[in-house]
Amino acid sequence: MAEAAAEVDLGHLLAFDPTHHLPSLPSSREELVEKCLEKGTELVQAIADSLFNLAATEDSDGPVVKLPPPTTKLPREKHLPKPKPPTKWETFAKAKGIKKRKTEKVVWDEQTGTWKRRYGYDRIDDDKDVPIIESKATDEVGEDPFAKRRADKKRRVAKQEKNQLQNLKEAAKMGALPSHVQLAATALPITGTHAQPKKMSKDELGNVAGLASTATASGGKFDKKLPGEKKAKHDHKYRKFLPVAVGSGMGLTEKEQTDRVLNKLISSSSHEILNIDKAITMYNVKKEKKRSNQKADDSSSPSKKMKPNKKIQKKGPKKGSSDNKKQKSKGPSNKSKSR
Repeated sequence: MAEAAAEVDLGHLLAFDPTHHLPSLPSSREELVEKCLEKGTELVQAIADSLFNLAATEDSDGPVVKLPPPTTKLPREKHLPKPKPPTKWETFAKAKGIKKRKTEKVVWDEQTGTWKRRYGYDRIDDDKDVPIIESKATDEVGEDPFAKRRADKKRRVAKQEKNQLQNLKEAAKMGALPSHVQLAATALPITGTHAQPKKMSKDELGNVAGLASTATASGGKFDKKLPGEKKAKHDHKYRKFLPVAVGSGMGLTEKEQTDRVLNKLISSSSHEILNIDKAITMYNVKKEKKRSNQKADDSSSPSKKMKPNKKIQKKGPKKGSSDNKKQKSKGPSNKSKSR
């Protein structure tokens, strides 16, 4: 019954049930969310069933379905734009029966022998491309024709800007300003409600003067003061720098501050610096590896077993024998001396 009552609009991929209602109020928010999810699942399933009933064409990405035009009219977020009032030229052209003709953007330039734009950059008959200007009988003597041509161009541009502002004013009265102009309507003299510049108070002027005086490299310390100029106010706190040399008093503050930060870091991450259990395990593993390597070396070298463990030492001469020899050699000489 719920699927039959659901209305599906495939143009917007939309499905809704106008007859849906809850038989009883849910006792909790979780129950309400669960019922809404159940109903939403049914509506999504109805959209899927309607899509699979349409004729599909095969593509490299899979079956493709062309959606029908939407049947539900969704409400518009913004109001309908109002029609713009006609400009002065449009009013004049309509009164005279002048119709707008479509002109080509590119025109052949005979002077340069190339195709150029009709308007804008690198256009035809640009002032920079005209080396010679023919004089006329109405020209004044001594007048620069190039300067006159530039002045006429500035005059035309100023007149065009004035006409554009006037057209925008007329559109503002009708409430049909373009969207990109509505943002700047308060800053431009279009609507006639341009706010007058606010007069600055004495304190504001003093603040501006203080900012200007301290905007130098020295912060205004070596700048000359005007007569009657006051010192700029400093509302914020001055920064205090610790001394570089360590000594008594303030000199120990930096050391104490550094020690405090290091102690805090070490205490917070002491478990990451040294893991005692892990260190003991690694030591035991290394010790066992060393023992196993020594046993392997002993078993692999059989020649070491054949060698005696005791070291052979050479016997030295006895002390008594050397003394007797010395005495025997000295004996005859003593006798000869006594004789």
